[in-house]
Amino acid sequence: MPLARVGDIELDYERSGSGPPLLMIMGMSGTALHWTEPLLDALRPEFEVIVYDHRGVGASSRLEGAITIAQLAEDAAGLIAALELDSPHVLGVSMGGMIAQELALTHPEQARTLTLGCTYCGGEGSVLAAPEDLQELTAAMLSGDRQRALRAGLEINLSPAAVAEKGNWERFVAIAEQRPVAVQVVMTQMQACLAHDTNARLEQLAMPTLVIHGTADRLLPAANGRLIASRIPGARLELLEGIGHMFWWEQPERSAELVRSHALALAS
Repeated sequence: MPLARVGDIELDYERSGSGPPLLMIMGMSGTALHWTEPLLDALRPEFEVIVYDHRGVGASSRLEGAITIAQLAEDAAGLIAALELDSPHVLGVSMGGMIAQELALTHPEQARTLTLGCTYCGGEGSVLAAPEDLQELTAAMLSGDRQRALRAGLEINLSPAAVAEKGNWERFVAIAEQRPVAVQVVMTQMQACLAHDTNARLEQLAMPTLVIHGTADRLLPAANGRLIASRIPGARLELLEGIGHMFWWEQPERSAELVRSHALALAS
């Protein structure tokens, strides 16, 4: 993946496919590899797909000190400018959805359409993971036992059926081994997520917005998707029954079709 100069840092990115640009913003602890080929392959015929790694991840610049969602949104805006993208469609998931909210609020001209997946807006009515789930995930990450940390990550990110599905554990481990993310980076991202709050500002968004959320999401429960959709004028909510946090792993074709139909509806 090449590097783009964005202010004082560099971001590792990849462009593929053809069509209008689609900027895809990954979530906490994730890398560009976590989008997985089934989803990307389904999107490339209709979009020029742009994926990237946040600062502190992959070959992107090191993460120095604390970070905020607003700063990460400026990274995304800088990447859009550096790549000379003409008002891309924007898809953000989890922490990436928080970044996408800030991007759309502060740089509305840089988001032709907005798709927010399995994300959170903070403020009244927002819901975090159950305390016991957060405690287990944090303890696993800080344990020094990489297998335990990966197993906890898999189990909170996918529905029980998907956790049991053959190949998902092996794929999850392979991605983590190919492009590991330091525990300190993940903890810093977590602090940024906990401080995120766009709740009172979402009503300012005017671009077509799709909200996707799995009903079996344990990391950021589906109540968050319902709240976000209710706060954005004209937003459409798509609930995926029985699907976990990383919905695009469990339903890549359906996820791609939702993004595609949302973007093409504007074009038509």
